[in-house]
Amino acid sequence: MINLMTGGAVPVTAFFGVILAFALTCFLTSSFNQYLPKDIGRDFAHNGKLSAGKPRGAGIIFITVFTAAALLFGEISTEMIIYLVLVFVEMLTGFMDDAADEPWGEYKKGILDFIVAAIVALNYMHFNSTTVEIATIGLKLNIHPVIFFILTIILVWAAINVTNCSDGVDGLSGTLTIITLVTVYVIDQIKGVGLDFAYIILLFIVCILGYLWYNAAPSKLMMGDAGSRAMGIFISIAILKTGSPFLFLLAAAVLIVDGGLGLIKVALLRFLKIHIFKNTTMPLHDHVRKKIGWSNTQTVFRFAIIQVVISIAAVYLLII
Repeated sequence: MINLMTGGAVPVTAFFGVILAFALTCFLTSSFNQYLPKDIGRDFAHNGKLSAGKPRGAGIIFITVFTAAALLFGEISTEMIIYLVLVFVEMLTGFMDDAADEPWGEYKKGILDFIVAAIVALNYMHFNSTTVEIATIGLKLNIHPVIFFILTIILVWAAINVTNCSDGVDGLSGTLTIITLVTVYVIDQIKGVGLDFAYIILLFIVCILGYLWYNAAPSKLMMGDAGSRAMGIFISIAILKTGSPFLFLLAAAVLIVDGGLGLIKVALLRFLKIHIFKNTTMPLHDHVRKKIGWSNTQTVFRFAIIQVVISIAAVYLLII
């Protein structure tokens, strides 16, 4: 495949790969959504009962299409194949949870996420250096492999879970993931790194867009853990491939705040009996709808606008 940075024409196969991935996601979602497990509604979420009866677990469709398209049309290395397998595994475990009569426990999912995160870290370290760049100031740091391994596990685990926690409003987590991945794509182009991964990012984005065609409010189906958890791990991999993992804090800022604050609140209360954000409903997207009165559409648009502004500022820091 021609390097996307050369300015040359994108190969016809790559063009059709993008179109096919989007079209196939739309077609399969429309044709097979009735076979997906049905949501029972969520008591803990604002207006959660309104989702009762909707097909859920649609992530199995767009992640499967993405994986197939990446293998057929992308520049695939051994490292990339392992990443694709891990994204698919994260999707599959999420779908099994979506389809289970009794939802999987938090600890079971947490352990599975830890194992997957550890494999991501080992795979990345095998094919890449443990030198990271503080991109905004151009400072490069050589991280000890053990420390890098631990920090990478934290990054991957956090990305999976904050993205999962942000999935509660029609189109929200998918839209924020797209903005985050576009940000990473632009950063890759500016820095000239991860070029073999650029096309894979585009394929992932168009597959999410195919899903959002049916998930835009009012939604006809939901991605479930099958989609949100796979999106989270893919975000972490994309961030790692920039060589500047700390960019996660900017490129995924809204996902981190929306989903992360809820994780912190629950963890502090459960393990340390510390109750913070007492008057704030978590995740934050529930707070703005329940306490402030934003509609679902306003929540998606305003959260997306905030992330776009942060992403533009982050990109600007890289080019000055």
